Amino acid sequence: MTDSNLPQGRDSLTDDLLWRGLIQDSTGLDELRELLDGGSTTFYVGFDPTAPSLHIGNLMQVVMARRLQQAGHRPLLLVGGATGQIGDPKESAERTLNPPEVIAGWVERIREQLSPFVTYSGENAAQLVNNLDWTGEMSVVEFLRDVGKHFPVNKMLAREVVKARLETGISYTEFSYQLLQANDYFELHRRHGCRLQYGGSDQWGNITAGVDYIRRRGAGPVEAFTTPLVTKADGTKFGKSETGTVWLDPQMTSPYAFYQFWVNADDRDVSRYLRYFSFRSREDLEELEKATAERPQARLAQRALAEELTTLVHGEREMAQAVAASQALFGRGSLDELASETLRAALTEAGLVHLDELPDVAGLLKESGLVPSMKEARRVIAEGGAYVNNTRISAVDATVSADDLLHGRYLVLRRGKRSFAGVELRG
Repeated sequence: MTDSNLPQGRDSLTDDLLWRGLIQDSTGLDELRELLDGGSTTFYVGFDPTAPSLHIGNLMQVVMARRLQQAGHRPLLLVGGATGQIGDPKESAERTLNPPEVIAGWVERIREQLSPFVTYSGENAAQLVNNLDWTGEMSVVEFLRDVGKHFPVNKMLAREVVKARLETGISYTEFSYQLLQANDYFELHRRHGCRLQYGGSDQWGNITAGVDYIRRRGAGPVEAFTTPLVTKADGTKFGKSETGTVWLDPQMTSPYAFYQFWVNADDRDVSRYLRYFSFRSREDLEELEKATAERPQARLAQRALAEELTTLVHGEREMAQAVAASQALFGRGSLDELASETLRAALTEAGLVHLDELPDVAGLLKESGLVPSMKEARRVIAEGGAYVNNTRISAVDATVSADDLLHGRYLVLRRGKRSFAGVELRG
């Protein structure tokens, strides 16, 4: 499996990753280059089931796995059925431990979620692995003798997140997480010949502990690198929207909301996001960055990124529906062609009001929050600024009927060109 979008003849894979800003720390750039550019390498990346879905904070690692496989390397995608029961220490406080049966359910959901991003056939076929398979069968005595013996406590205490918790307290459970992750790398090296691990920059301490542990066990050599922490220029947390976390599960975050997250990316961030997440070539990205700088109001980069990632995560059909919804809500397309679930998702993002009966149009504008009062509603209608289902309303006493409802229950209200809201009729 190779990627025709990777720059051929000019940049190696390592050069491309460096240009994109995707390598923050590494055990050695020369050694990493030898692995990435010198033939097929088995690598692994881990995902702990701390929720029923991955979110876009995980997307960097998912996309990297796809990127490396397309360059000829073999992915091991680890879902932490064991480590998910322990929890990597947070700087703020102890994690709440979820029941094992809940975690087991999340493991299966996340395994399914990872499946579309890589290929499970061919010479470098991906493989899903679960660290409960080797950790669950290990006794406490075996763990302490075979794993714990190789970890100096002074080095474990030097880890930043541990130091941050020493005053407030950290349980032995979370303190030992590093040993479990390090042992994962050892087991994957022993079982599958894995020679490379990567993860987010916050995992550097755990990752290097695994590299050192393999060396102490007389195996290796193995290498590792981290990707940078994804941030927003405005200081808000990446992966959060106004309505909360942006999940990869379409039942938790609709494809439309997922699309809108990227369309609404800050101009200061979007070029960096394109380099991180897009599979377009360096030449294409540089051209897109130039076009965006010349016409920022067109949001060319944001739309390109939104379309590419929505297609990758949710498929071509959902991407097309998200684009159609974005256009139709502002009068540039047909509302009738939108699927019910897409329309509802879009209106939910805008603000969806639930009513038991339908007032006149002026009342709808007020109930939806598009205007503060009936007086203002009538003024907007009289001035030609009110729309129902993209049809301009000219009479201040205009009403709607059941025949006007989209999918038998929805109305799209708009004030002017850009302010819109939704109404859903109950029952």
